[in-house]
Amino acid sequence: MRFLFLVDAQLPPALARWLCDLGHDAIHVMDCDMQSASDREIWEHALKTGSVIVTKDEDFAQRKALTVQGPAIVWVRLPNARRRDLLVWFEKALPAILQALERGETLIEVV
Repeated sequence: MRFLFLVDAQLPPALARWLCDLGHDAIHVMDCDMQSASDREIWEHALKTGSVIVTKDEDFAQRKALTVQGPAIVWVRLPNARRRDLLVWFEKALPAILQALERGETLIEVV
C-alpha cells in the first residue's frame, strides 16, 4: 500500500526528499507553497489529496483525536535535532509507521 506524505514546516524538506528516495510519495509544505499556511489549510489540503500529515505540531494530533474525519497524522515527538539525526531516527521508525498506516490507524505518535 502506498501513502502520500505531506511533511509539515517544523520538519526539514530533506525528510520529504528522503522518503521519495525510498520510493514513497512525499512532499514538503514548502514545495507546494504552503510553508506559512494555517493548520486548517494544511489539514484541508491533506484531506483533498489523501495525504498523511507528518508533523511535530501537537495541534494536528489534538484535532485528529477529536474527529474521525480528516487525514492520518504522524506526530513526531522528538526534540529538535540535526537533520541527519532526524533521518537516522526516522529510518528506524518508518517500518512501524507504515505498518500502523496499513492497519488503518489515523493518529500515529512516534517518540
